[in-house]
Amino acid sequence: MLVFGHTGITLGVTLALGSHPSRISDFLKRLDLRVLLVGSLLPDIIDKPLGHFFFRETLNNGRIFGHTLVFLLILGIAGYLLYRRGHLWLLTLALGTFWHLIFDLMWLDPRTLLWPLFGLGFEKGAIDNVLSYWFFILFHDPADYIPEIIGLLVLAWFGIRLLRKKSLLPFIKSGKTSSTS
Repeated sequence: MLVFGHTGITLGVTLALGSHPSRISDFLKRLDLRVLLVGSLLPDIIDKPLGHFFFRETLNNGRIFGHTLVFLLILGIAGYLLYRRGHLWLLTLALGTFWHLIFDLMWLDPRTLLWPLFGLGFEKGAIDNVLSYWFFILFHDPADYIPEIIGLLVLAWFGIRLLRKKSLLPFIKSGKTSSTS
């Protein structure tokens, strides 16, 4: 998945889970959705530049530290500790990261997900030109372009919903909107 898949589907799942009255939905309605969207991209924000550009010669792998359970646990535990002090932003970031790992099917790559249990190193990638590869899969691999289309549709629906309810500015300022209830 690329940008629209991760952000749009994360937003859609979170809004769907928050749409039915429950303790979970009460919690989800308090989230800053802007932070959630950043969290949904955070593993790629960290790993793609590190793995494909800075450590291109040694790793050339876009799924390294940010795609591990250790990273998610550190975010989650720190987020929970901050949440107990009244701050929800880091826990929200962890939730977005959790959805990222789910949508990337990271359980199919236990060597990365469970790092460092299988050793301290990461597998070296075999992609020569990462940007060309991303462009190619975006238009040729249904496992990538279908989630991108779905995510784009969810984001478009959400944006139109915000515009119709005149909630775009409040959303931009706070990451919340009355239309998320």
